[in-house]
Amino acid sequence: MIQPNFLKKGDIIAIVSTARKVSLTELKPALEILKKWKLKVVLGKTIEAEENQFAGSDELRAPDFQEQLDNPNIKAIWCARGGYGTVRIIDQLDFSEFKKHPKWIIGYSDVTVLHSHIHNLEIETLHAQMPVAIGTKSEAAVNSIYKTLFGKEYSISIPSEKNNRIGTTSGQLVGGNLSMLYSLCGSPSAINTDGKILFIEDLDEYLYHIDRMLQNLKRNGMFTNLKGLIVGGMTQMHDNDIPFGKTAEEIILDVCKDYNFPIAFNFPAGHLKDNRALVLGNKVKLDIDNNNVNLEFSI
Repeated sequence: MIQPNFLKKGDIIAIVSTARKVSLTELKPALEILKKWKLKVVLGKTIEAEENQFAGSDELRAPDFQEQLDNPNIKAIWCARGGYGTVRIIDQLDFSEFKKHPKWIIGYSDVTVLHSHIHNLEIETLHAQMPVAIGTKSEAAVNSIYKTLFGKEYSISIPSEKNNRIGTTSGQLVGGNLSMLYSLCGSPSAINTDGKILFIEDLDEYLYHIDRMLQNLKRNGMFTNLKGLIVGGMTQMHDNDIPFGKTAEEIILDVCKDYNFPIAFNFPAGHLKDNRALVLGNKVKLDIDNNNVNLEFSI
């Protein structure tokens, strides 16, 4: 995998929206953080653009992102917010220049489309909090973006959960939002998980749909040769009047019962206050025991 160059003071970072509309007011906390980090900022044409729920039309969002991809002066692209819309423009994007001069693509949730597509180009990306709502996130979440972008030594250590599956493993870290991974199956942006460690998280889903998505990943062979599974926030799950009968955690354990890879639950990444950065595509070491879970990145 190719790792984009780390940032240094004075570098330029672009903020664009590939999905839902966003106002300049919503970006103010992020702009203050970037100023503190001594980075210069370019705002894309999609900031404050609007077409229904989107940050402008597909015909605006695609070239806006393309412009930042192709501009050699832009050292990272920070997607402003998620929601929905990135999949509508992914096939309009040309990654030719990006492959010649890789740069960090940052975001999570709907940005999983970009993470998965770029992983197939063998370039690392950064699954991390987006500018919107960054002022409400933990200090550790914000610092994790700084550490990864500026090439500082980085790892995540948390207490172990009772339902974790113990073990030590290593491999490329892939994944993101479960709904997006599910929607990408069968497309050119779908990821190959063979010999890799998969991260999943999701928000605002019905439990039966969590099961349906995981069954689909299983049928697509995404668990067959998996080295490990990291489960982030399964946030604000819903159930029907007639209960599904299992929690999200229990559903995952049931789907994975035929495999023996290590599993870590309640990892601090996803739609959470403590949304730590994950370097996707990076060779990581995952160590799970009865006391702690440690994830070490190769930065």
